[in-house]
Amino acid sequence: MTRSTAIIDLSCVLHDNPHHPESHQRLLEAVRGIPEEVSRISCEPADLSDIHRIHDPRYTTWLKERCADTDTLSNLDGDTYVTPHSFDVACRAAGGALAVLDHALAGEHAFAFIRPPGHHAERTRAMGFCLLNNAAIAAHAALDRVDRVAIIDWDVHHGNGIQNSFYLSNRVLYCSVHQDPIFPFTGHLDEIGNGTGKGCTINIPLPGGSSIADYQAVFGEVFVPAVTRFCPDIILVAAGQDILSDDPLGGMNIQPGDFFTLTSMLTGLTDAGLGFTLEGGYG
Repeated sequence: MTRSTAIIDLSCVLHDNPHHPESHQRLLEAVRGIPEEVSRISCEPADLSDIHRIHDPRYTTWLKERCADTDTLSNLDGDTYVTPHSFDVACRAAGGALAVLDHALAGEHAFAFIRPPGHHAERTRAMGFCLLNNAAIAAHAALDRVDRVAIIDWDVHHGNGIQNSFYLSNRVLYCSVHQDPIFPFTGHLDEIGNGTGKGCTINIPLPGGSSIADYQAVFGEVFVPAVTRFCPDIILVAAGQDILSDDPLGGMNIQPGDFFTLTSMLTGLTDAGLGFTLEGGYG
């Protein structure tokens, strides 16, 4: 049996708005559900050298200064907030994604229980609750060690930030299945990559109310064959939990046990373990 590891960053409590759906309580609830037999470790902050492969240094400088100038709470836009500690917490979240990469390349399955989430964050701006793009940072770091990376994103929202990070790359396959039409109103069928990356982005928008049967069809008929053709060395999963039927920000009909079904369809497609980073999930 493949060893499983949970990477947990409890410093995330310092990035918190109790009146916002993306609060630290959701991560604490998730951690309580980790089976006892799963190893638990903490993580270190990501180096800026890794972060700057995805984000413009001018953006990270601005974000760090904005957090330092914040007394208690500040809104970057209508969705995204920071506290005085948010930049440090975001760097640790990115570090958790890098730790997942290390464990997955060592043959383990690993899940990073981190926040804030990341898949909406763009090169030069925060967006949609996200400050740094954790999964994209890990995927780019992986390219120093392997030839090809596949990212499966099953969050209820399209991961525009991940897509844009690798839209021109033929070394990263990005596959997203998401509810449509909802924020960020991207991820259409005709968004397939560009230049040398044409064909390396796959978007499958689904209507609200879609069930595990719909997701199995997407995985079985589209994602698994695409991953098999692409021959990645590792698969990273942007594991949003907001496709669950009780999520207040989503509208899908997925049950907790369905995540096992989806994960099982990805197991064994590479020699590495699977690497998961927590994205959305607010129920």
